[in-house]
Amino acid sequence: MSKQKYRKQRIRKRNLSTVLGAGLLILGAASFLLLIQNESSLAAASENEPSVTPMEVNFPAPPLALKNLDGETQSLADFRGKVVLVNNWATWCPPCKAEMPSLKKYHDKHTAEGFTVIAVEAGDKYDEALAFAQSLDLTFPVWLDPQGAALRAFGNGSLPNSYVIDGNGTVRLAWTGQISLAMLEKYVTPIIQTGN
Repeated sequence: MSKQKYRKQRIRKRNLSTVLGAGLLILGAASFLLLIQNESSLAAASENEPSVTPMEVNFPAPPLALKNLDGETQSLADFRGKVVLVNNWATWCPPCKAEMPSLKKYHDKHTAEGFTVIAVEAGDKYDEALAFAQSLDLTFPVWLDPQGAALRAFGNGSLPNSYVIDGNGTVRLAWTGQISLAMLEKYVTPIIQTGN
């Protein structure tokens, strides 16, 4: 092989390597940008679209009574006549913490219509539950459940879980998993509007 052919072949190989390298670099950058865009789209979708649909149920609310953050004992019977969403949660549970701002926003919007949330903290220490409630300026009752009475009463140990009780004391909806604001509006608002 002549020197000139050898040199041309080396230049072609080098050019091909450069083009391939640049192509891989561009492909990598495009993949990275697509990944970031998909992650932000998923985050926006999880805020706006329900990921879990409630199950329609029909059973009497359990006779549950627990102490709130003020040390007073309250029971579900005390809220008869209101539509109540009982939310079992814990400070160590990421989806529990993620849904709490939506619960607060929904509660604050509908409280004048005879609706309340009762957030039942499943086993954390008083100080942790209080600090969490204060950090979000929760405007609804927070009950302490160190022995898991609410989890047993509703027969569901997964967190978070939520139950909607109508004004007559009948459990109408049950969720296991994080609730979005859109889901609350879609499923709970009609119950509030009818009261049962």
